[in-house]
Amino acid sequence: MLYMLHPLADQFPVFNVFRYLTFRTGGAVITALIVAFVFGPMIIDRLKTRLQPIRSDGPESHLITKQGTPTMGGILILLGLFISTLLWADLSNGYVWITLFVTGGYGFIGFLDDYLKVKAKSSGGLSGKLKLLGQIGIAILASYWATKLMPAGMETHLAFPFFKGLLVDLGWMFIAVAAFVMVGASNSVNLTDGLDGLAIVPVMIAAGVFALIAYLTGNAVFANYLQIHHVPGTGELAVFCGALIGAGLGFLWFNAPPAMVFMGDTGSLALGGALGAISVVTKHEIVLAIVGGLFVLETVSVIVQVASFKLTGKRVFAMAPLHHHFEKKGWAEPTIVIRFWIIASILALAGLATLKLR
Repeated sequence: MLYMLHPLADQFPVFNVFRYLTFRTGGAVITALIVAFVFGPMIIDRLKTRLQPIRSDGPESHLITKQGTPTMGGILILLGLFISTLLWADLSNGYVWITLFVTGGYGFIGFLDDYLKVKAKSSGGLSGKLKLLGQIGIAILASYWATKLMPAGMETHLAFPFFKGLLVDLGWMFIAVAAFVMVGASNSVNLTDGLDGLAIVPVMIAAGVFALIAYLTGNAVFANYLQIHHVPGTGELAVFCGALIGAGLGFLWFNAPPAMVFMGDTGSLALGGALGAISVVTKHEIVLAIVGGLFVLETVSVIVQVASFKLTGKRVFAMAPLHHHFEKKGWAEPTIVIRFWIIASILALAGLATLKLR
């Protein structure tokens, strides 16, 4: 919205700053943070009137330490994210709307799931099939939309890191692959969200990496220098990533141990979907698997646990996802969270290295 003020720079030079992507990205961070700080206490107080039961299949300690903490805190994240993005981004950019569509759609699915859990005072919520169908439907629509906006020769192509100029044309299968990335990222973040502050910091780290990737991919000069694929217009997603970081920081203020609120599926499904959508639009789907490697590890731990138990009747981990395994091993919650943050930071640096290793 504020981007529309830059034509006034001829009469009022101060408005020239709204031309600059870096300025608007910084403004998006600060705006989302302020929104979270201002509305956070009000939203948390409202959520306290409707509490969701703690899952009985998790660690026994959670039945004591997590009891009475409201969920659906993802509302706070999405509020800051949407207000800030709509305020600072160029709203004529289709990629911004694709990302908002996926984020909002997944957030709505998560909200329905959380709401039904609270209303029924159980950990049931939406059925897994309904959630998955909703996620797939939104992802397919977003993927098809993206192919219509991408430049010729890139619409249905998959890029590979470490290989300069390599694009593989998947045809219509690209939509299936792109949808898989969005749905997979969404559910991976959801599985990771199990301890205070565990999911939101790696999400912000990934958002920071993709803010840089979006900026470089959208800039013809930098993209040519780094020999990555130039996708005009994707630089605007740096503003969205900045808003995500600001909203995440504001949420972390209330989610830091001991948490005053949990993000719930409202936040985790939306944030994972957002990262997936950005990776698809910027042609860095495979890089997301590196940058978000922590989410991949958590998901793999669940897959391995289920497969092992069904095939052999034995469990590989004391409990899955992986963070619960370490809880069972006696690690303190802050120790697990901080060590996982360190892992996420290392993997983010590895993902950034792919920009130069060509």
